[in-house]
Amino acid sequence: MIELDGRLRAVRDSAREASEDLRARALSIDADPDAMEAHFDSPVFATMRQAETPAAYRETASGDAPPMVSGTCLQTVVAFIETCRGDAAAALACPGPGLAGVLVRLLGDDSHQERFFSRLHGGRTWAFFAMTEAAHGSDAGAMQSRFVSDGGGGWLLFGGKRFVGNGARGGVGVVFARTGRSALSVRAALVEVPVVGWSGRRLETVGLRGAALGELEFDGVPVSGEMMLGEHLPVTRRGLWGAVKTFNQVRLHVAAAAVGTAMAMAEYVGEHRKGAPGLSLALARTEAARELVYQAAARIDHAPEHGYFSSAAKLGATRMVVEVARWASGVMGPGGLLEHPLLEKWTRDAGAFEFMDGTGNVQRLQVARGYQAGHADA
Repeated sequence: MIELDGRLRAVRDSAREASEDLRARALSIDADPDAMEAHFDSPVFATMRQAETPAAYRETASGDAPPMVSGTCLQTVVAFIETCRGDAAAALACPGPGLAGVLVRLLGDDSHQERFFSRLHGGRTWAFFAMTEAAHGSDAGAMQSRFVSDGGGGWLLFGGKRFVGNGARGGVGVVFARTGRSALSVRAALVEVPVVGWSGRRLETVGLRGAALGELEFDGVPVSGEMMLGEHLPVTRRGLWGAVKTFNQVRLHVAAAAVGTAMAMAEYVGEHRKGAPGLSLALARTEAARELVYQAAARIDHAPEHGYFSSAAKLGATRMVVEVARWASGVMGPGGLLEHPLLEKWTRDAGAFEFMDGTGNVQRLQVARGYQAGHADA
């Protein structure tokens, strides 16, 4: 069991308070993810953005940081489970560093971080992380997007990405592409939008509409040499190394969102159907999944390059949230989801986590490889 110390309890409690604001915005954001003006000035959005930003690059002077400010992976998932008990899609709709910020902190030098995090000041600019491609998913070995030398020390970006959170509306982010054919040729670059050769459109989705998944196309997008991330690092740590470490953490963010959503559904049923059959079991399963995510996060903090346990946690959490959603819709009875639009929304959201950062089959492969490598224990 992971026992939360005073600091982590403060993080949990602060995020739990924020969840009420997110839940109040959930149905509005779901109905029209593009109509965000009414939400931009939310103090909760500002706190979440500050939590994901290194102290040196925050908008305000470095006074006392809010309890939700991220540090360890465990601290991040403790906060994210609670915010997603409010609403996961509303949390993902918040303009902030997100997944791109994790990578910029890993691979970016001081100038990259200053440029990236400063662009997000004001809370009206989204960041994007563009790796997944339509034909090959997030399989970096099969990636087709490419950086072509422009002959003057810079690059031209060609190709496309799909299922990119905030992709079509993002103003700054990270794009992965190849400079050659080897595994070491996969690189990441910081890109600011608008820029010539760049186009994007939002995809229509059933669940997690606040994430605003998009499709991007690149037709000779100019990328200066100074915008390539990791130039100050050894060759082996410039591209895929950063992606792997990022995904090992973000996989747990997805698992945390699934656990938070499942908890929200189970608690909602408990409030509106007193003595609902299966309620105690549903609550127990969500609590067990939360403990699994906590333990996986603690292991990532100890060994960030080992993703075995985070894959197992993501696999278990995403399966659990779908089963809780089916139970919740069934126990509410005929017409129950029509009477409770918030619960109906969460049942749609529940199916989306399976496809974020690798499907269940991908996670099973990761678990198998980790087991064979000796990362498993009793």
